[in-house]
Amino acid sequence: MQKTTETVLEIDLNALRQNYQYLTSKIDKTTEVMGVVKAFGYGSDAVAVAKELISLGVSYFAVAYPDEGIALRNAGIKTPILVLHPLPATFKKIVTYSMEPAIYSRSMMQQFITFAEKENVTDYPIHLKFNTGLNRLGFTADDTAFILENVSKTNSVKIQSVFSHLAASEDHLEKDFTKSQLDQFRSISEIILEKLPYKPFRHTLNTSGVLNYPEAQYDMVRTGIGLYGFGNDPKENSHLKPVATLKTVISQIHTVKKGETVGYNRAFKASETTKTATLPVGHADGIKRLFGNKRGWVTVHGKKAYIIGNVCMDMIMIDVTEIDCEEGDEVIVFGENPSADELTQVINTIPYELITGISQRVKRVICRK
Repeated sequence: MQKTTETVLEIDLNALRQNYQYLTSKIDKTTEVMGVVKAFGYGSDAVAVAKELISLGVSYFAVAYPDEGIALRNAGIKTPILVLHPLPATFKKIVTYSMEPAIYSRSMMQQFITFAEKENVTDYPIHLKFNTGLNRLGFTADDTAFILENVSKTNSVKIQSVFSHLAASEDHLEKDFTKSQLDQFRSISEIILEKLPYKPFRHTLNTSGVLNYPEAQYDMVRTGIGLYGFGNDPKENSHLKPVATLKTVISQIHTVKKGETVGYNRAFKASETTKTATLPVGHADGIKRLFGNKRGWVTVHGKKAYIIGNVCMDMIMIDVTEIDCEEGDEVIVFGENPSADELTQVINTIPYELITGISQRVKRVICRK
């Protein structure tokens, strides 16, 4: 790879391939995979990621909202797409672009059936989402009779799958809770399947579910964060490689004398002569202000350089007193060193928040390392 000359987010498709192969080594060869590419492919490039995943054998994609799926369709992707959070206002988009809604409540089911009948569609695939403890979206076990009754009265829809979502599959202290969720899902899904004249597929495992509860893989698993290099556990992270690397360059180097200050609100005051470098990346690009004042760091020529002062909208300043560097040199904001996991720990959050928060104004560069 050439050294960067501007702020870019490199998307390493070879890392994506490695992660996919590791995750699928945990499941049966006959189990299908739904790749989660919502939020611009977890902040990367959803289209590039989706195309690579198709070549690897992914049979479904999941997005949060229809516009994310439309971007895939406009890029020529024909693979089935599950829309995890549809709303009545988006039904038309979903059907127009041949996507498949997650139906999660009685009112949502009735409204979609009414819409489908008006559109004169038959056997339109829907996915039933059940709430087994996350308490975010989903039917309850008490809704099964209602679902079966409404589906039996129309030929406009067909249940494509039954699924749920685990709340704490990465937390070994919550094994009992996770197992209770899996037990609930098994019971609910078996009732649904027994009553239907056809067999929907089932899926409930996320990335951590694949790694920790492979016995509950059913017909398909959904994986999101794992594809992008994070297994929610240091041991699993060692088998995965971050797909995204945020790089930038040194715009200017300053010598700050003892007693002088750096940045807004004069948040950094030099206790001795300090060499600082200014980088063209800031909180408008996804680098939170919490990383300022020596909480976060970047690497320059493999050496740690702390962010000093307050993070600006478009720039950060770093301490390079002990680093031999010059203007134009490449800087790694996150990737393998430091990793998004390491950085987010210092501000008490998770890698998801950092990698999905990288602004769309940051240029994406697709590569294979």
